[in-house]
Amino acid sequence: MHFQLTEEQRALRDGTRELLTGRFGREALRAAVDADAPRLDRELWRELAEAGLFALCLPEADGGVGLGLPDAVVVFEEVGRALVPGPLVATFLAAGEVPGAATGETVVTSPYNGLLPWRDAADVVRGAADGAGPLASADPLTPLHQVTGAGPVPWRAGLLYAAEQLGSAGRTLDMAVQHAREREQFGRPIGTFQAVKHLCADMLARVELARAAVYAAAVTGDPVEVAAARLLADEAAVRGARDCLQVHGGMGFTWEADVHLHLKRAWVRAELGGGARSAEELLAGAL
Repeated sequence: MHFQLTEEQRALRDGTRELLTGRFGREALRAAVDADAPRLDRELWRELAEAGLFALCLPEADGGVGLGLPDAVVVFEEVGRALVPGPLVATFLAAGEVPGAATGETVVTSPYNGLLPWRDAADVVRGAADGAGPLASADPLTPLHQVTGAGPVPWRAGLLYAAEQLGSAGRTLDMAVQHAREREQFGRPIGTFQAVKHLCADMLARVELARAAVYAAAVTGDPVEVAAARLLADEAAVRGARDCLQVHGGMGFTWEADVHLHLKRAWVRAELGGGARSAEELLAGAL
């Protein structure tokens, strides 16, 4: 069987990456990080909506793009790669149900795994969210509130967070390989040293395994397969960022480097996506 992306999906991926590179490249990312407080860029939000991000899976008869969940996973992989901030998953899932969500006029957030991201910036909060109190977030671009009374993470939300994790893991792999090629020690690139080679090879193996699992879960829609994809994608993102830090050495731990931003976002996404324990319990129950 053929499991490669179709020509249309590759074009969708490349177009999304081009859009995000131009609209939310490194300069915009660093400006957002260095701001006094996280702020949702409404103009960027509407541009993403105009590109069809939130209406991607809505039927064409309802003003949507008419694509499927596998296509959405391809797009959210690119979103994760670029570290785009905001409650993208919740707004995407609300399209077609909350007026204005699909067009970017309404920003929607939902509590996932006891955490409510971007509460103060959202126009609509969906789902039970009692006792919301501010919570210090590891990620400077994901403000959080802790809530009670929220139900389990919907499998589609978990899948889209896994896709974002996959994109982040792919980006840190690219960053590590590029640095290993350019940085020299003892008169040669550090990528020629066996320890660095092993780090990069392990990162690649985790990314490709996670990609296969995430893409497969998007096709089947099986909650058990989604749980497995979440675990693999979380591991690829978190361990990949840590290994990327090791490849960069001391400079990787500085505020000026972008590696720590991927690690911090990966930590937060792992919890928003449902957390490892719930995924492990679901898999154990299936076995």
